[in-house]
Amino acid sequence: MDVASPSKADLAREAWTAMLEFFFVKGRPKVLELWREFDLMPPQQMVLGLLDEPRPMGELAHHMHCDSSNITGIVDRLTERGLVERRAAEGDRRVKLVALTDEGRAMRTELIRRRTEPPEEIAALSDSDLRRLQRIFSSALSH
Repeated sequence: MDVASPSKADLAREAWTAMLEFFFVKGRPKVLELWREFDLMPPQQMVLGLLDEPRPMGELAHHMHCDSSNITGIVDRLTERGLVERRAAEGDRRVKLVALTDEGRAMRTELIRRRTEPPEEIAALSDSDLRRLQRIFSSALSH
Protein backbone atom coordinates (compact mmCIF):
# COMPACT_ATOMS: atom_id res chain seq x y z
CA MET A 1 0.00 0.00 0.00
CA ASP A 2 1.41 3.33 -1.10
CA VAL A 3 1.00 6.05 1.53
CA ALA A 4 1.06 9.57 0.15
CA SER A 5 3.46 12.05 1.69
CA PRO A 6 1.85 14.95 3.51
CA SER A 7 1.38 18.07 1.40
CA LYS A 8 3.28 21.27 2.15
CA ALA A 9 0.03 22.73 3.51
CA ASP A 10 -0.40 19.75 5.83
CA LEU A 11 3.21 20.01 7.03
CA ALA A 12 2.82 23.75 7.63
CA ARG A 13 -0.43 23.15 9.56
CA GLU A 14 1.24 20.47 11.71
CA ALA A 15 4.24 22.72 12.45
CA TRP A 16 1.97 25.66 13.30
CA THR A 17 -0.21 23.49 15.56
CA ALA A 18 2.85 22.14 17.40
CA MET A 19 4.16 25.68 17.91
CA LEU A 20 0.81 26.93 19.23
CA GLU A 21 0.45 23.96 21.56
CA PHE A 22 3.95 24.54 22.90
CA PHE A 23 3.26 28.24 23.44
CA PHE A 24 -0.04 27.64 25.22
CA VAL A 25 1.38 24.87 27.40
CA LYS A 26 4.73 26.53 28.22
CA GLY A 27 4.67 30.21 27.19
CA ARG A 28 1.22 31.38 28.22
CA PRO A 29 1.65 30.38 31.89
CA LYS A 30 4.85 32.47 32.00
CA VAL A 31 3.01 35.50 30.56
CA LEU A 32 0.19 35.04 33.07
CA GLU A 33 2.69 34.68 35.92
CA LEU A 34 4.29 38.00 34.92
CA TRP A 35 0.81 39.54 34.66
CA ARG A 36 0.04 38.59 38.26
CA GLU A 37 3.48 39.47 39.61
CA PHE A 38 3.75 42.89 37.94
CA ASP A 39 -0.01 43.57 37.87
CA LEU A 40 0.18 44.19 34.12
CA MET A 41 -2.24 42.78 31.59
CA PRO A 42 -0.55 41.17 28.55
CA PRO A 43 -1.40 44.17 26.28
CA GLN A 44 0.27 46.48 28.79
CA GLN A 45 3.34 44.22 28.80
CA MET A 46 3.34 44.33 25.00
CA VAL A 47 3.27 48.14 24.92
CA LEU A 48 6.18 48.33 27.37
CA GLY A 49 8.06 45.87 25.15
CA LEU A 50 7.48 48.07 22.09
CA LEU A 51 8.82 51.21 23.75
CA ASP A 52 12.53 50.85 23.02
CA GLU A 53 12.13 54.50 21.99
CA PRO A 54 9.23 56.97 22.21
CA ARG A 55 6.53 56.00 19.71
CA PRO A 56 3.35 57.64 18.42
CA MET A 57 0.10 56.12 19.69
CA GLY A 58 -0.88 55.18 16.12
CA GLU A 59 2.34 53.24 15.64
CA LEU A 60 1.70 51.30 18.85
CA ALA A 61 -1.82 50.48 17.62
CA HIS A 62 -0.39 49.29 14.30
CA HIS A 63 2.16 47.00 15.98
CA MET A 64 -0.49 45.61 18.32
CA HIS A 65 -3.01 45.12 15.48
CA CYS A 66 -5.71 47.05 17.27
CA ASP A 67 -7.64 50.29 17.07
CA SER A 68 -6.03 53.47 18.41
CA SER A 69 -8.85 53.80 20.96
CA ASN A 70 -7.66 50.54 22.58
CA ILE A 71 -4.12 51.93 22.90
CA THR A 72 -5.47 55.02 24.64
CA GLY A 73 -6.87 52.92 27.49
CA ILE A 74 -3.73 50.82 27.78
CA VAL A 75 -1.51 53.93 27.83
CA ASP A 76 -3.84 55.62 30.34
CA ARG A 77 -3.38 52.73 32.77
CA LEU A 78 0.40 52.67 32.26
CA THR A 79 0.49 56.45 32.81
CA GLU A 80 -1.48 56.11 36.05
CA ARG A 81 1.14 53.62 37.24
CA GLY A 82 3.95 56.06 36.38
CA LEU A 83 5.45 53.70 33.78
CA VAL A 84 4.95 55.87 30.68
CA GLU A 85 4.32 59.48 29.82
CA ARG A 86 2.85 61.26 26.82
CA ARG A 87 4.98 63.84 25.02
CA ALA A 88 4.35 66.12 22.10
CA ALA A 89 6.31 65.13 19.00
CA GLU A 90 8.93 67.57 17.79
CA GLY A 91 7.64 69.39 14.74
CA ASP A 92 4.00 68.36 15.26
CA ARG A 93 2.52 68.96 18.68
CA ARG A 94 -0.70 67.21 17.59
CA VAL A 95 1.15 63.88 17.55
CA LYS A 96 1.49 62.35 21.00
CA LEU A 97 4.49 60.13 21.66
CA VAL A 98 4.45 57.53 24.40
CA ALA A 99 7.75 57.26 26.27
CA LEU A 100 8.95 55.20 29.18
CA THR A 101 9.62 56.84 32.52
CA ASP A 102 12.65 55.70 34.53
CA GLU A 103 10.38 53.32 36.46
CA GLY A 104 8.89 52.06 33.20
CA ARG A 105 12.34 51.50 31.71
CA ALA A 106 13.38 49.45 34.75
CA MET A 107 10.19 47.38 34.59
CA ARG A 108 10.57 46.86 30.82
CA THR A 109 14.13 45.61 31.32
CA GLU A 110 13.03 43.15 34.00
CA LEU A 111 10.02 41.95 31.99
CA ILE A 112 12.19 41.33 28.93
CA ARG A 113 14.80 39.52 31.03
CA ARG A 114 12.17 37.27 32.60
CA ARG A 115 10.10 36.75 29.45
CA THR A 116 13.12 35.72 27.39
CA GLU A 117 14.22 32.98 29.80
CA PRO A 118 13.47 29.86 27.77
CA PRO A 119 11.45 26.99 29.21
CA GLU A 120 13.65 24.04 30.18
CA GLU A 121 12.40 22.05 27.20
CA ILE A 122 13.94 24.65 24.87
CA ALA A 123 17.10 25.18 26.94
CA ALA A 124 17.70 21.40 26.92
CA LEU A 125 17.87 21.22 23.11
CA SER A 126 21.27 20.70 21.52
CA ASP A 127 23.22 23.71 20.28
CA SER A 128 22.57 22.69 16.68
CA ASP A 129 18.82 22.34 17.31
CA LEU A 130 18.76 25.74 19.00
CA ARG A 131 20.56 27.34 16.06
CA ARG A 132 18.19 25.60 13.63
CA LEU A 133 15.13 26.72 15.62
CA GLN A 134 16.40 30.30 15.71
CA ARG A 135 17.03 30.25 11.95
CA ILE A 136 13.57 28.81 11.28
CA PHE A 137 11.77 31.50 13.25
CA SER A 138 13.97 34.29 11.91
CA SER A 139 13.24 33.06 8.39
CA ALA A 140 9.50 32.88 9.06
CA LEU A 141 9.55 36.46 10.40
CA SER A 142 11.29 37.76 7.30
CA HIS A 143 8.69 36.37 4.86
